[in-house]
Amino acid sequence: MKIYLLSLGAGLLVGAIYGLINVRSPAPPVVALVGLLGILIGEQAVPLAKRLFEGEQISVSWFSSRCLPHVFGELPTGSDPATDQPPNQSG
Repeated sequence: MKIYLLSLGAGLLVGAIYGLINVRSPAPPVVALVGLLGILIGEQAVPLAKRLFEGEQISVSWFSSRCLPHVFGELPTGSDPATDQPPNQSG
């Protein structure tokens, strides 16, 4: 949650600076941002639908580990994060 608040704070600061110097933001309009949110949610609908179609149960833990990380900031790795081990960080 801290990273989201820092991001919001940075955005507000930059927006205020843009306002002070009368520059239009290069950010897309809100309707485009809502569309991007729809894309993220739609991506998660496919594994959810596949699981339902196969007759498997949807649990809160499966949904939390499979869908929420991608929507809220974790990049996909190409495999199921619920069964993967984290990479060795000893560099």
